[in-house]
Amino acid sequence: QLQIVESGGGLVQPGGSLRLSCAASGSTLDYYVIGWFRQTPGKEREGVACIRRRDGSIYYPESVKGRFTISRDNAKNTVYLQMNDLKFEDTAVYYCAARPAWAYGCSGYDSDYDYWGQGTQVTVSS
Repeated sequence: QLQIVESGGGLVQPGGSLRLSCAASGSTLDYYVIGWFRQTPGKEREGVACIRRRDGSIYYPESVKGRFTISRDNAKNTVYLQMNDLKFEDTAVYYCAARPAWAYGCSGYDSDYDYWGQGTQVTVSS
């Protein structure tokens, strides 16, 4: 059973950077499509990045394109989300999620993912 844990959140000033980590146990992330989502109170989860190693596909919505970068380190069984030029509106709880790569591609819909971490808080504030 895949288990994933996020880390790396914190408080950062506007324009700053953070790198989130999504570490896996119980299975290798190479078998999964990995998505990063975020959620603020009263809003639905928003997909902010997705990676599928099988075909190298990567997805970003326009809201983060050029600022966020998703990458994976298979040796460490970890996926990262590098977030640069952070804005107030990036404040949210960030989640890592997984779905089987053999059957599926990247998706920005949280209902398409089977495995979730507990989330890590990112706060952008001056």
